[in-house]
Parts: sequence; C-alpha cells; structure tokens
Amino acid sequence: MNSSSCAIVTFLLLFIGCSARRLYPLPSENENTKKPLQTFRPFNVAHRGSNGELPEETGPAYLRAIEEGTDFIETDILASKDGVLMCHHDVTLDNTTDIAEHKEFTNRVKTYEVEGENKTGLFIFDFTLKELKTLGAKQSLSFRDQQYNGKFPIITFEEYIQIAISATRVVGIYPEIKNPVLMNQHVKWPKGKKFEDVFVEILKKYGYKGSYLSKDWLKQPCFIQSFAPSSLVHIHNQTDLPKIFLIDDVDVTTQDTNQTYAEITSDDYFNYIKKYVVGIGPWKDTIVPVKDNYLQTPTDLVTRAHAHNLQVHPYTFRNENQYLHFNFCEDPYMEFDYWINTIGVDGLFTDFAGSLHHYQEWTSQSPGKVDATKLLKNISKMIRKFEFSIRK
Repeated sequence: MNSSSCAIVTFLLLFIGCSARRLYPLPSENENTKKPLQTFRPFNVAHRGSNGELPEETGPAYLRAIEEGTDFIETDILASKDGVLMCHHDVTLDNTTDIAEHKEFTNRVKTYEVEGENKTGLFIFDFTLKELKTLGAKQSLSFRDQQYNGKFPIITFEEYIQIAISATRVVGIYPEIKNPVLMNQHVKWPKGKKFEDVFVEILKKYGYKGSYLSKDWLKQPCFIQSFAPSSLVHIHNQTDLPKIFLIDDVDVTTQDTNQTYAEITSDDYFNYIKKYVVGIGPWKDTIVPVKDNYLQTPTDLVTRAHAHNLQVHPYTFRNENQYLHFNFCEDPYMEFDYWINTIGVDGLFTDFAGSLHHYQEWTSQSPGKVDATKLLKNISKMIRKFEFSIRK
C-alpha cells in the first residue's frame, strides 16, 4: 500500500471514529433522559413477563423481561373480591399459585359459568387483596423451571405500572381487560362503575394518555387489549390510548357478543372495529394454519388487516420444541424470521423476550447506526480502485 492509500485509510478511520462517538453529549442525552422506545421494527411484547424463565405476571418476571430488552411488558387484569385490579391470567388460582398449600382456603372452592361452560376452582374474585397477597405464584408448566415456586407474590395493576415507570429506559405496558363479563358479574364498584371504567382510571392516574406514536404516548407507551370488543368500544371515549382487539381460535366465539371467528375477521367487521382499535392480536396458528405440526398456506388475514390500516400482533411465541412447528427445525430464530420477514407482523407476544431481542439486535439495523462491516467493505473497494488508478 503506497502513502496515498495510507492517507485515505487514515482519513476514513478518523471519519468512522467521529461518526461512532460524539465528543460531547447532546442536551437530550443527559443522564435524566430515558432511552426512548424503538419504533423502527416489530414490537417485542413480553407475554406475562419473561414467564418462560420465572413464574408469570410477577415482579421478577417483568424485571427480567426489561433487563432482556423487551419493548412492552404484557399483563392480564382481573379483580379481587374488594375491587382491587390484579395481574393474573387465570380466573382461578389453582394452577398458577400455591393456594393448595393454604388449608384455610380449601372451603372456598366454587363452580361458576365462565364463557358458557361450568368451571370449578378457587376464583380470584372470591378473595380479598389481603388474602391474595398471602399466596405465592408458581410456574404452571411442569417442563419449565420450578425452583421459584411460591417465592414471589401476586402483584396489583398499580404495582405492575410502577415497574414499567421505574425502568431506566422507556418501557411500554400492554394490559388486557380480562374476562370483563365475569368481572362485572361478580365484583361491584362504587357509583355504578364497571370493571373497564376502573381499569382506565388507573391508567389515567399514572399519566398514560395519547394516541399511537403521539408525544404523550411515546413518553409512556401503552396498548390496551381485550378479547371483548364491547369493552374496547366502551372505553373509546374515555381514553385515546391505542387498543388491540384480541382474536381467539377459529372455533371460539367472542365472550361478550357471541360472534364467530369468521364474523370478526371479515372486511365488514374490520371496517367497523378500526374506528376503535389500531390493531388485532390473533392466535398465530389462525394466521398460518398447521397440519401434522407443519405450516400450511398462510391466510390473507395479515394482508387484509394491513389494508384496513390495522397492526397485527400475534401470540404466543415460545422457545420450547413442543411449540415450534417442524418447519423451524427446533430453532426459534427461524420462527421469528418467518413471522417478521415473510408474514410481516408488527409485534410479537413471546414468553422469551430475551431471545426475540437478541434476534432483532443481530438482524435489524437501527436508523442512523453505522454498519461497520459494510463500511469497511466499501473502504476496501475504494482503496483498490485508487491503487489501480495510480498504477495506470
């Protein structure tokens, strides 16, 4: 390499160094400003926290998901007997807590109708907040780590919000209005308020407001989700926060309006519901049907939803082999790649937020970020061209 080539290399390396790191921070980069939510790639939604590693919907599960790089921490909201909103997926406590070890509660077993079927167990709405706080959460899936069973308490909606707000970067929340028909049947609030009203009041209490991608929303991001379309319509005039309509399996009707899958995924229904929501959250196997554990031809659900300007956030992505279809060769990264780059979804609910974060960090380029490998290749080409012109 001659002296002219050396001079070019030196200049370009100095350019790279100056591009990569400024000599002083910008005013917006002071230590009191949180790193903003990324909006350039599909959202990483930590389904019930990092519940692939820790008991679901507990403080440690959410903290772990934040540590692993999730964009949103997701939760299901139910209510206690005394009207306190709680983070808990199942309407019963039998499978996800150590309530079986609490002999004082054995006489509380009851049977209720839940979404058209009788269900027997220990229901969350038959216990006060004080009683619920005596329970420890447990890992409900036997093939996942059981060592943390009973060590972490059930948390309230407000405690969950405080975890997100206290994060050192902007972390969104993604709470679900869970089983609203059942909650309104069994829990009563003052002044005739409904479950949905109390839900929105708590979000307002902590400053959550703003339409999708607005300044207020980006400061404290939040998606409100529900399988019950009437709940999303009910809160439409109470908050402008973006809402996601969850869609169950093809043989399940909506719990509040008794509509079929075909009805709620029709173009006519999308035209109606898009006045109230910014997206849908379907079970992923309804987007791409499965037979004998192999993916079949994708439906047009994502294409049609996007045509109606609706985002698509499918659920649930899990790393374990029993959840990975044979097409993905027991590799969750292959599954992420398929759904992000072939199907084109806008967000993913996952039990393993860390895995999705690593995949996205390795495969997607941040806006304004220098691609060092590509830049060095271009430098090499420039040097070769220069040396060739010198020889000539």
